[in-house]
Amino acid sequence: MQALKYFTEDAPSYAVVAAGSLPGIHEHAGTSFPVGKIDSLFLYPLSFFEFLNAVAGPEWYQLVRDSSLEELSAFHGKLTEYLRQYYFTGGMPEVVQAFAGGASPQEVRRLQTQILSDYANDVCKHAPADQVPRIDQVWNSIPAQLAGEHRKFIYANIRKGARAKEFELAIRWLRDAGLVYQVDRVTKGAIPLKFHEDFSAFKLFSLDCGLMGAKAEAPASRILIGDNGFTEYKGAFTEQYVLQQLRAMIDTTLYYFSSEDSSLELDFLYQKGENLVPVEVKAEENLRAKSLRQFCLDHEGVKGVRISMSPYREQEWMVNIPLYAVGKL
Repeated sequence: MQALKYFTEDAPSYAVVAAGSLPGIHEHAGTSFPVGKIDSLFLYPLSFFEFLNAVAGPEWYQLVRDSSLEELSAFHGKLTEYLRQYYFTGGMPEVVQAFAGGASPQEVRRLQTQILSDYANDVCKHAPADQVPRIDQVWNSIPAQLAGEHRKFIYANIRKGARAKEFELAIRWLRDAGLVYQVDRVTKGAIPLKFHEDFSAFKLFSLDCGLMGAKAEAPASRILIGDNGFTEYKGAFTEQYVLQQLRAMIDTTLYYFSSEDSSLELDFLYQKGENLVPVEVKAEENLRAKSLRQFCLDHEGVKGVRISMSPYREQEWMVNIPLYAVGKL
C-alpha cells in the first residue's frame, strides 16, 4: 500500500498494476489506504465463454459470441458437452490450463483440492483466530446449503442450534475475501430493489462451480457423463453455474425474490436501468415456470428469463436461454 502511494505521488509517470488476494488487501492494520489514488479491478473465475476459448479454441469462442441464440441451437449437443466439462473444471485459471493441456480428471481434482487447501491456509493466516473455526464451518456447509429444498442459507444446517449472531462475522469475512457470493432476498419487485432488501434471508454461493464440486467430493463421472451434473443435488450445480456467469458480467446487485407468503419464488432478480429482469433457473428441460409467469403478469412490461437445458425459445412474456448461452444475456 505504501509503495503504491509513493508511485502515485512521487513517480506518476509509471503505470503500476498490483495483484493480490482480497484478504491481503483488506487486512492492512496500521497502513493507510491511498483513497482516490487506486482503481480497483476484480478478476472472477473464467466464464463458460472464456473456458471455450481456452479448451475448444477461439473459433468456438467467436461462434458463441457472434451467433444469435437461434443459430446456436444447431450446436446444442456439442455446447452441452463442453458445459459438462465446465461444470467439472470450473473457471480457476490453473485448473482450466491443466484441463486444456490434457490433464486427467484425477489431476484436475487434485489441483482443485490444492486450491481449497490454500484458501484454508489463507483463512488461518488472515482471519481473527476466534473466527477461524466458524469460517470453516460456514465454508464447508455451502454445498449442503445449495442442495437444500429452497437453497437459502439456514444456520441450523451448520450445526444444530446455531444462531445468526454466532456466524455473522464469519460470513462477512468469507464474503469480503471473495470466497463466497451472497445473494440477498427481496420481497417486492419494485425499483429500486435495494429498498425492499430482506437482510435476514440470503443465499451463499461458492466462487467457482469446479471448487464446489471438489468440496462436495462429487465423482467426476457423475458430472462429465450424461446429464447427471445438471440434475444432481436438486440443481445446486446449475444455480451455482448461472450465478457465477451473472456475477462476472452484470455490474449490478443480484437478488433472489420471495413473496411475503412464499407463494412466489425466483432464483434471481436484478435491475437494468429502469427495468426489472426476473430469472428462473431450471436444471432440466422442464418448461414450467409458474412463479416467473405470475411475476411477469403482476409487473406490467417485465419480460422474464428462463435458463434451462432447452434450446432457445421466445414468447411474448418470456425468453428461454440455454444454459450454455447465459453469457449472451
